[in-house]
Amino acid sequence: MIDIHSHILPEIDDGAKDISESLALLRLAQEDGITHLVATPHMHFGRFDNSAELIKQQFDIFRSIVAKADINIKLAVAAEVRLDLEIMPLVKQQKLPFIGQINGVNYVLLELPHSHMPVGFENFIRWLVKQNIVPVIPHPERNRDIQKNVAYLTQLKKLGCELQLTAASVIGHFGVQAQQLSEYILAHRLADYVASDMHSVKRRPPMLTLAHERICRFSDLAYAHELFYSNPKRLTQSLFSQYDKQA
Repeated sequence: MIDIHSHILPEIDDGAKDISESLALLRLAQEDGITHLVATPHMHFGRFDNSAELIKQQFDIFRSIVAKADINIKLAVAAEVRLDLEIMPLVKQQKLPFIGQINGVNYVLLELPHSHMPVGFENFIRWLVKQNIVPVIPHPERNRDIQKNVAYLTQLKKLGCELQLTAASVIGHFGVQAQQLSEYILAHRLADYVASDMHSVKRRPPMLTLAHERICRFSDLAYAHELFYSNPKRLTQSLFSQYDKQA
């Protein structure tokens, strides 16, 4: 499986607290059947002020350590970028980390607040699309406004967004509302990806296998394959190719 969303880089956000936990998470990911993993630390202005340069620097150090460990997972790096007007100059300066490129179109993992849908989000997404950038929205099932009004999901799709469910939500670890909304999203074929969003060994480990099994029972094998394999591969192929050349 290909995991497009994880917080395994140590000491850079609210994910892995140190290198030992990062390596432990990778070993858990390998046991969970993950073969390719994208590190996506937060870029959240005013909270996690990570730049593309800092993220890449930390990733290079991390990758050199992983290379000496007995872990067989291919790694790449992008970021989970919180929706904010401060993204606009980064786009203009070509300093926004993209999670992939398909047919010349760039994709960004664009995080919404958990509490609400920001005022003017539609105009901001339209602006991104005009810049040849497709937003991939992580964990929409955990947004409280979307939980109250599923029409936001259709709106996001019409604006050109793709949606990424969190594996832990699918199996109920984020509560009944997140699980029920995940099932609604799956039933209406609105999801494009399922990812781990792993943060820590104890609180938020990878759970892709359990989510895959549940979706196979809830939906069908073909759709599960799209969510865990073919769609993530298509999205991140250019990203992993870049790091394969550096290996």
